[in-house]
Amino acid sequence: MHLTPFLIGMLAVAGAVAQPVEQPEAATSRTAKRVGLTTPAQRFAVTAANPLAAQAGLEILRAGGSAVDATVAVQAVLSLVEPQSSGIAGGAFLMHWDGRQVQTLDGRETAPAAATPELFLKPDGKPMAMRDAVLSGLSTGVPGVLAMLAEAHRQHGQLPWARLFEPAIALAEQGFAISPRLFELASNETALRSDPQAGPYFFDAAGAPKPVGTVLKNPAYAAVLRGIAKQGAAGFYAGPVAEDIALRVKGHARPGLLTTADLAGYKPVQRPPLCNEWRRYRVCGFGPPTSGHLTLMQILGLLDTQPRAVAAQRITADWMHAYAESAKLAFADRAQFIADPAFVSAPGGAWLNLLAPAYLKDRAALIGGRAMAPAKAGDPGAVRQALAPQAEQLEAGTSQISVVDAQGRAVAMTSSVESAFGNRVMSDGGTGLAGGFMLNNQLTDFSLNPVGADGKPVANRVEAGKRPRSSMAPTLVFDRDGKLLMVAGSPGGPVIIHYVAKVLTGALAWGLPVQQAVDLPNFGHFNSGSLIVERSALTAAQLADLRGRGHTVIETDLTSGLQVLLRTPVGWVGGADPRREGVVLGE
Repeated sequence: MHLTPFLIGMLAVAGAVAQPVEQPEAATSRTAKRVGLTTPAQRFAVTAANPLAAQAGLEILRAGGSAVDATVAVQAVLSLVEPQSSGIAGGAFLMHWDGRQVQTLDGRETAPAAATPELFLKPDGKPMAMRDAVLSGLSTGVPGVLAMLAEAHRQHGQLPWARLFEPAIALAEQGFAISPRLFELASNETALRSDPQAGPYFFDAAGAPKPVGTVLKNPAYAAVLRGIAKQGAAGFYAGPVAEDIALRVKGHARPGLLTTADLAGYKPVQRPPLCNEWRRYRVCGFGPPTSGHLTLMQILGLLDTQPRAVAAQRITADWMHAYAESAKLAFADRAQFIADPAFVSAPGGAWLNLLAPAYLKDRAALIGGRAMAPAKAGDPGAVRQALAPQAEQLEAGTSQISVVDAQGRAVAMTSSVESAFGNRVMSDGGTGLAGGFMLNNQLTDFSLNPVGADGKPVANRVEAGKRPRSSMAPTLVFDRDGKLLMVAGSPGGPVIIHYVAKVLTGALAWGLPVQQAVDLPNFGHFNSGSLIVERSALTAAQLADLRGRGHTVIETDLTSGLQVLLRTPVGWVGGADPRREGVVLGE
């Protein structure tokens, strides 16, 4: 079955006719990987989704910058050269290793102070269509990435803040060549053309996307970055930049609620990391409001209870069946329990209850030889919450940055504006110049319907000041001696969970070289009816086997963007996803 661009084979509700849900970014041409590391890196390494961004990170590392410094530089360039994926008006989750401890900084967007659970309901009380919600001012949350990066730099920066923006400012002023991926994604866009700021920037006078190789200058973005470089994060969250963001949100045909007061009041949050044992490794990730770590580690924990899957050491029909069933159980819990911890309590008082061995053993007993019906959430805590599960809906986004510096510090950061090009509104930061930066549509990561079919509230409903649930899964892995072994993550909406699970399995459980683990076929299940697999991932016999067990299998494009660093006995090596344009650089 072929799905048109932007689609993945998820079912909207259990038992319904297949309702494919948009992927955050369409598939584009594959990029053969010469990862830039001809020999393992001895001092430092960086991998990012665009070569120009990775080069900026390498420049900062060569200048003596920390992993955080390099991350700031990479993000500033990604906002320019990969505006469809992440940007300074988006959000991010950052994991940092200082050689002694893991720290997590939450730069996720927040709902404006005026937001209510009914934000995306129409006058008749029904939820808006997802596209209408995305293409509106209602979808824009308070951006968090710059405030979070400023806090990370305050704690861990080595170079001056202003120095970190020099590569992006130079590229914005001198221009950069439009990449094939940016061209192909802009070509798929309709709403972007009608935005008064973005239209002339990405398209010519006839409305055609500017072709690959066109040198694109962005004077507005350069001016905004100069203000941020001089004033710190205040150069974004106050003054002309904040005023222009609020003005464009309020001036939309479907106006939103974001105000300058919301921007001025944004604060990043330092959260405790979630770390747990898996096989002979210690895997650390981010807890709620992202579901990434909990859900992927539930899948891997459940999978390890299945002897045939453990014995497989490669993708087989037995392994894929066990994976799909494990994913159903994990995504059922995700839909029921996970949301912003400031608004929702962890089941039984601790999020790691979802990974407790006894709980996983009980859940694993539900896995049999045939595909089960969509799973229901389990009961991981003593007190059951009166919440309804959230129906599957579009969740998008992102770009991954992985860095290790010369002092052994590391960053795994996943960053996003949500859908491709966010809500398709570009701000010039009040400069009056051409170009600018894209606004996010992260509030559509909330449940558009605040209640379930039974009338109970959904944990991930909109509330003032709340952070929407995510699937982002920046990951740090340590060996049995406590030494950092892997820095990983991927974009891809809810499929992020499956992408990271795949690379952990391939590189650490199956012992594949890291680039081969990244290159493995993609797949996933969301507990909503269909097992999705990348084209040519499975043989005809394997597909027939799985369908014979009761699985509905859909072959489609699955656009991961894994950026992975792995320590070996001879230095750091990396894997950059051929499905995007990223590279690994280091020395």
